[in-house]
Amino acid sequence: TLCACLCLPTSFIQNHDDQSLCLNTLKWKTQLGKTRGNRPNMSTEVFPDCVINFVFDLHDASRRSFIPSEQQPQYSGVFREITAKYFPNTNWPSAEAIASECHGDTLFLALYNELTLRHLQSVKRPKVTDRIEGWHTYRQLFDLILQEAPDENATATSQTLFLIPDWCFDIMHEFLYQFQGFCQFRTATYAAAAKTAEDPDKSPQAHVAEALDVLSQNRDAWAVETVLFYLHRLVAVGTRANASATYRYLAYFSSVTLSRLECLLGDYRASIAALDVIYDPEAELVAVGEDMKSPEELVNSVFSARLSLSYHAGVSYLMLRRYKDSASALGGICVFMQRGFKTGQLRKIPGSEQFSKLFDRMIALLAILSHICPTSFLEDNIAAIVREKHANTLSKIESGEEGYEDLFVFACPKFVNPAVPDYSQALKPGATAVPYGQDAYKLQVQHFMNEMAAHQTLRKMRSYMCLYTSIDVEKLASFNDMKVGEFESWLTCYKHKMCQLERGAGVSVKSSSGENASKGVVKGAKSDQDKIGTAMDIHYYVAGNVVHVDEAEKTRRFENYFMIQISHNEEILKSLERIRMDV
Repeated sequence: TLCACLCLPTSFIQNHDDQSLCLNTLKWKTQLGKTRGNRPNMSTEVFPDCVINFVFDLHDASRRSFIPSEQQPQYSGVFREITAKYFPNTNWPSAEAIASECHGDTLFLALYNELTLRHLQSVKRPKVTDRIEGWHTYRQLFDLILQEAPDENATATSQTLFLIPDWCFDIMHEFLYQFQGFCQFRTATYAAAAKTAEDPDKSPQAHVAEALDVLSQNRDAWAVETVLFYLHRLVAVGTRANASATYRYLAYFSSVTLSRLECLLGDYRASIAALDVIYDPEAELVAVGEDMKSPEELVNSVFSARLSLSYHAGVSYLMLRRYKDSASALGGICVFMQRGFKTGQLRKIPGSEQFSKLFDRMIALLAILSHICPTSFLEDNIAAIVREKHANTLSKIESGEEGYEDLFVFACPKFVNPAVPDYSQALKPGATAVPYGQDAYKLQVQHFMNEMAAHQTLRKMRSYMCLYTSIDVEKLASFNDMKVGEFESWLTCYKHKMCQLERGAGVSVKSSSGENASKGVVKGAKSDQDKIGTAMDIHYYVAGNVVHVDEAEKTRRFENYFMIQISHNEEILKSLERIRMDV
């Protein structure tokens, strides 16, 4: 029963009735010790047997058996079940309490700390001390992982650690999420203190003053250079020839995380370049269970990683004026997600409640792209969703009103400023609310709006050129309410704005048996294989004082029409099957 489940001593059971025992059980705090077999546990915490079994089995799968089919249900199923039943809003037992179940394995205890800390911060609003603790937890974990990594010159090494791809990505994803949250917390705390300093009669709130004091004593916490070091180091270690499968997983998911970080910092070229490791045509296949996959296939096998890569790559391409690549990245994942929503497959994935929000943000980005890049690139079903959700906003833009900013503010990521402020200045009179330079979020929005301001004029100019095969420069300038001298520069500007880099073609992946090539497995291309292209749907040139316009040849494609009709037919058949007919 409950007593046996908790492994409580007989003397404790005899002196307490069932009701008081249950109350003590719910609190998970006691002054009694616990024993299992002949191994004493120095912790005073009491917890169910299922926790003991979970820790033992997870450690065995991670450090001894290395069998994915054993680790997957423990990580994805058992942990969530125990959490929901016993620790829905509280922390798990400490690492010291369960250390005897893994023989004091330092690396596994660091993994356990990260796993339980991730749960706790997801159900409770973290305090400043919790954020600092999270930083030290990740530093300890990455230091131990790198310490156990095989030497670069070693020819053959034995595997000492195994983590499934989902676990590897969750670690990296949460690492950057906490970094992002810390940067935002740091800025908000400084701004709150500076706002209080403007009024000499007011004193800062206790939690603000406490947070400033803790932040000033931990100025190196979540330092961006250290975060970058760990990500780059994990990529370098995991791409060595002698790296085990787990280190390869960590390397490729670290590159996805690095791409996201560079995007949040506003370095969009570095964000795209960080993905070169995944799209490297020389990269070896990596073992995922019994299958051999390319790095790109590995990332796509973890949907949350694929979603993060596509979204942040799409934003980076957009800010680099690579509109066709941005539309390709965002449109592809949106098509996949729409099908997943219809079938219900995405709802089975942990964290699915956030998928619909990110889907709406990507649709907003596609609305921007469909307006500034006239080349047809969207699937019909996605184009219909764009029109349904943002037709009014796009109509306002057509009429000359503002609309780009609202779409971008809704769809863009939460940019961060990683610089550490001078906390001693926060409480001095006259301190600015923004402690260092300009606000990173507003700066990126302003950069985007400066680019969109030119596109309003260019779109109007294009609409007139589409009506003619040749037209005088003076006449076209008058249509756009410009003088000829000013308008000639806009003709050149339109060519320049729509000239952009495009991703190179992928290459076939060849395994040792040659099966992948026959199956048409394709990998993406590295950024150094990008080529110059254009996002324009018309071609024009100026000869004398005449603009000659040649509309781009449109390739008629019928496969989308047939696929849509097949889908509609399947829906009709399903509807007919649901009709009950009594004869």
